[in-house]
Amino acid sequence: RQGSELSGWAMGRWTYEGIDLNHNFADLNTALWDAEDNDLVPHEFPNHYIPIPEYYTFANATVAPETRAVIDWMQRYPFVLSANLHGGELVVTYPFDMTRTYWKAQELTPTADDGVFRWLATVYATSNLAMASEERRLCHYDDFTRFGNIINGANWHTVPGSMNDFSYLHTNCFEITVELSCDKFPHASELPAEWENNRESLLLYMEQVHRGIKGVVRDRETEQGIANAIISVDGINHDVRT
Repeated sequence: RQGSELSGWAMGRWTYEGIDLNHNFADLNTALWDAEDNDLVPHEFPNHYIPIPEYYTFANATVAPETRAVIDWMQRYPFVLSANLHGGELVVTYPFDMTRTYWKAQELTPTADDGVFRWLATVYATSNLAMASEERRLCHYDDFTRFGNIINGANWHTVPGSMNDFSYLHTNCFEITVELSCDKFPHASELPAEWENNRESLLLYMEQVHRGIKGVVRDRETEQGIANAIISVDGINHDVRT
């Protein structure tokens, strides 16, 4: 009722405890990049399934119960594709969300799977009616149409502790962020139009789960499936597990 911007960007962003869920996941990026700089990856430090640091697990750590619940959920189910939905812009962002140079507010920081992430973001952006419209206006001052309405998250603005980066580094899951609308708080009467803008892109995005290599890793002699087999692809310094 207050309108999109009159209520402020912070409205609804923090939990009752005052925690910003958008920055609340464990920072696994720094540990990985430090290990890479010291030539420890992957023989001494893993390039995937990076463990959560001990400080993050302490009872007095500033971790929201919602964040802990989501992490537990992600560890129990082997998700491989995900998207989280935001508002206030019209763009799809993909990891990494955190800049590799810690003092930079924005910096192109691609993952080892940059081609896959750019494809996933493009699938959503090109099928989204609002993003693909030739009559679309700029939401604010960023012209994302120049980049096909997709951008590397860190190259827009750094987000340490994002769910996207955590998903990629701690699980098998590839996750993107979809900024659904210029209007951060659409009126109820606008929701049917927002649904139409995103229905096809949501379906097409889910279908991308069928891309890539599939199969079962088996023991050659017993034909039994092998759990937690590590799959490495030449030229991509990020493994996945069965």
